[in-house]
This record gives sequence, C-alpha cells and structure tokens, in this order.
Amino acid sequence: MTSRRDLRHGRHGGRPPGRAGLLVRAWRWRTEVVLLAGALSLTATVVLSLREGDWWPFLVLAGTAGVLVTSGFWRSWVTAHAWCLVSRHRIRRACAETGIHTRSGRLPLVLWITPSALGEKALVLARAGTCAEDFDAFSAEIAAACYARDAVVLRHGRWSNLLTVEIVRGDEATGPPVGLDRFYGRTGWVSPRTGRAAKEGPDTRLTAVPLPATGEFPEPDEFPEPDEFPGRRRQAA
Repeated sequence: MTSRRDLRHGRHGGRPPGRAGLLVRAWRWRTEVVLLAGALSLTATVVLSLREGDWWPFLVLAGTAGVLVTSGFWRSWVTAHAWCLVSRHRIRRACAETGIHTRSGRLPLVLWITPSALGEKALVLARAGTCAEDFDAFSAEIAAACYARDAVVLRHGRWSNLLTVEIVRGDEATGPPVGLDRFYGRTGWVSPRTGRAAKEGPDTRLTAVPLPATGEFPEPDEFPEPDEFPGRRRQAA
C-alpha cells in the first residue's frame, strides 16, 4: 500500500528550491545580522576606549561575559536560544531536501521560533501548495536535521496555512507556558494525523456490547462492568 509519505516524496521530480529574494534572505538571517552588528559595535567601542586609556567599557564587557558563563540560568538561556537559531535553519534545509516547497521553488517561511518546554517551537507559514500534512509526513527527517529526538507538527484550527513544528529534545516538562504557547495557547492547534485538538482527551464514546454467537441477548449479570468498556471511565457515585 502506498503511504502518504510516498505520495508526497519527490512530487516535484527532485527539483531544488529556487533562490529566495533579498527581503526573504534578510528575514532568515535577521538575528545573525543583529548579533554581528552588535558584536562589531561593542568591539569597536572597547578598542577605542582602550586607546584613550578608558578601561570601564572593557571591564563592563568582561563582567557581563563572566555572568553569562558562570550563571546557570543565563547559560541555559543562551543555549536554548542558540538551539533556536540552529533549528530555524535546519528546518528550512529539511524542507529543501524533502521537497516541501511550491512548484516555483518557494520554501515555507519560519515566522518565529522560541524555546519550549521540550526544546524549540517554530511558527511556520505554509506557502500555497504546501500544508501541515507535508511537515507531518517528513517529521522524522525534520527531527534528524535538527539533531533532535522527535518533531511534533500541529496546524491552526482555523487558518490551516499556519502550523507549529516543535523540536523535541528533552522529556515532558510541567510549568507555565513559555514561548509560542504563552501567546497562542495549545487548544487551538490540531494534529494533522488525528484531526483532533492537541489537548483533547481520549475518546469517551461507548462501544457496542458484542452478542453471543447464538444470537441470544445476554443476561443482565453477563454485561461487562463499566471499567470493561473501552475508553470509558467509571463514573463517581
């Protein structure tokens, strides 16, 4: 039987994605550009200050770097955001390699990526011709490209061109929502596999009681207990 993954694989005949425009490339590298500009500005300020015999900028910069290195909180914060930069480019690369792009060669756009309780979560805009099912079919490739354990794909319950890709690196964590969950929540997102909300509970519908092979209706004492109904919990008295 042909799977959905096989149907979606190579749909463009192995055609590579086209070269993005200047604005799109600037958006993809916006964080790196800002960090590079900031690093160059700080370096120039420190060098000019040292030439004039002023040591305060150098001491402030050294003290800040020392806090980032020795503090566990800030070290974790820097590490988490560094993984966000890595995952953003690796998701785009995985889309290019697996054919998740339009016929004209336009890749999905990673609008935003933030740390999550499990790793990183990216908000992705699917171009016309792509959808959340494409990402879900190649979730294993996306996880491997991001050096992660798994990748979970959810699409918006109303706007199907918006989806989230959560890169799972650690175990399930509890606590207040962080990153994208803080702004968008979790209940409005639907799994492409099941079509159900991410936080929806298990199916509680009753199943029919099978009749004996003889076709006779079972006696009352032969009915299964409530706990024996699949997917149903015993109601509190």
